[in-house]
Amino acid sequence: MSVRTDVARTARRFGHRPVPPVLPTGEEFSPAPSPDGRRVAYLSDRAGTPGVWVRDLDAAEAVALPCGDEPVLELSWSPDGRWLACVVAPGGAPRTELWVLRPDGSRLHQVAGFDRRSATLAGWLPGSTLAVTETAERGYAVLVDAATGHRQVLAEGDLLTLLDVTPTADAALLRRGPRNARWLELLDVATGARRRLLPDTGRGSTDQGWFGPGGTSVLARTDAFSELAALVRVDLAHPEVTPTRLAWRPDAELERVAFGADRGTGALLWNTYGGRSELSLLDLASGVQRTVPAPGEVLDDAVFAAGGDLLCVTAQGPVQPREVWLVDPPTGASRPLLPTTGGPRADGRGVAPQLVDLRARDGLPLSGWLYRPAGPGPWPTAISLHGGPEAQERPGFNPLFQELVGQGVAVFAPNVRGSSGFGRSFVVADNLAGRYGAIADVAACADFLVDTGVARPGQLGCLGRSYGGYLVLAVLVNFPGLFAAGVAECGISDFRTFFADTEPWIAAAAVSKYGHPERDADLLRDLSPLTHIDRLDVPVLLIHGANDTNVPAGESAQVARELAARDVPYAHLVLAGEGHDFLARHNREAARTATTAWLTRHLAATPTAVG
Repeated sequence: MSVRTDVARTARRFGHRPVPPVLPTGEEFSPAPSPDGRRVAYLSDRAGTPGVWVRDLDAAEAVALPCGDEPVLELSWSPDGRWLACVVAPGGAPRTELWVLRPDGSRLHQVAGFDRRSATLAGWLPGSTLAVTETAERGYAVLVDAATGHRQVLAEGDLLTLLDVTPTADAALLRRGPRNARWLELLDVATGARRRLLPDTGRGSTDQGWFGPGGTSVLARTDAFSELAALVRVDLAHPEVTPTRLAWRPDAELERVAFGADRGTGALLWNTYGGRSELSLLDLASGVQRTVPAPGEVLDDAVFAAGGDLLCVTAQGPVQPREVWLVDPPTGASRPLLPTTGGPRADGRGVAPQLVDLRARDGLPLSGWLYRPAGPGPWPTAISLHGGPEAQERPGFNPLFQELVGQGVAVFAPNVRGSSGFGRSFVVADNLAGRYGAIADVAACADFLVDTGVARPGQLGCLGRSYGGYLVLAVLVNFPGLFAAGVAECGISDFRTFFADTEPWIAAAAVSKYGHPERDADLLRDLSPLTHIDRLDVPVLLIHGANDTNVPAGESAQVARELAARDVPYAHLVLAGEGHDFLARHNREAARTATTAWLTRHLAATPTAVG
């Protein structure tokens, strides 16, 4: 059956038994401080979809800015304070546009992402000039004047992303290459000449980069020289010399870096084992690194005000919705941007997960987060599989997990091979034929849950979105009889149709991860769940955004047709106005409601109290 996106109707259709709501009134994220640090713009979905709000730190209330009806994904404040840049996703789709407006809400207009190109923001030059990547079949590095829209194309190429530009716009830093195999190039803007930075070690990937102080060096986040990603410095006068390692830890991976305008101080977000965040501040001149208390278990979106005297981060935890925090760099003290927020839910409800370790069937160490219902086990249990695959299951805010636990379903969210956060070897372990190992890892998780008394045999389900949705379908056809039900959200079902129908830049970047659609056609055919769909004989819920062009909606539709023809129980929920990531709160609620009802019904769960 096919279901549309009215939440109440979805609940009735799936026979959902409601539990007390675990959703917050809204989440705040993607902070953008003004250059003087006196105001902070941020995104909030309190009105239904992510929109732009601004709070004067001396005022009690935040103000919403009129940015149209489309969801906003990212914000940035210009160095001269005159503009806010907004990355917008029309229809929730992966193709994005870049718009600018005054901080008072006036002069809203589009500056990039025209003619079906997708626009992403690299940053600002001094004043009001934007550094932008536009992507279609190829990537274009572009400078755009925020006021006039005047454009200067710096470079173009396959799998090209603009990362940074010197203040005088005489040099640009480019990223090239496919997933897990990226490198940096230095562009001389006047001549168009490029040279590759960092020695080609034949392994590793470099995905973040910035010009250092004075433009005489490049700072890069890379795992090309160590198993766990580190921050290195390349001397542009002597690029042949091995880069200097500025920040590295043997027990944590460097996830993100943010620099002040003078590039003298860096905020480092460290991903410790399992996915908890730690925050430190690095003085580049002295090399001294200082730990700062993290205001949540998982941090993201670090950004300095231009003067460097204010750092903003987004923080969350299992019972802490995403919210913006302000950090004072000299003291490390932090406070929430909105006084009404600030830490765990006031009512105390929710379950904190436990990090557990296990072994894959070939002996590879795995781990995951286990959410247990109240009372003794075993319980009906759902294995939740994250997307990516180069993403990570972390102890962040997940209303779906809390609702399933409230309905008496244990949730295990593993990081199978291919996940990020565990080093270079682990993240590439599922490339090409290694994907068979990732599929088998899910089965190993099921064995572990039954053997340790968490799960009841015959009452195991699996769910996942994006790549996790693919894994759900793959494990159901490769291990029939292991699971009693599945929920596949936005998942690939046939690599042939995926490569043919996805965005061209997504297809080109995915070859290193999945395989080439022609050279590896036999491998991809065997790894495609649709090839073995005759083995799938348990109830499956398929969920997809109608406007998804990353994993096109046809990937779920063709599974639905096959299951209908074979009289296998299924439901097909299509979310109107959504792309690959569900951005509207009512659509996320519809997906959550349907998933909870599907799993509780087919796993025969009994609701329990959450406390």
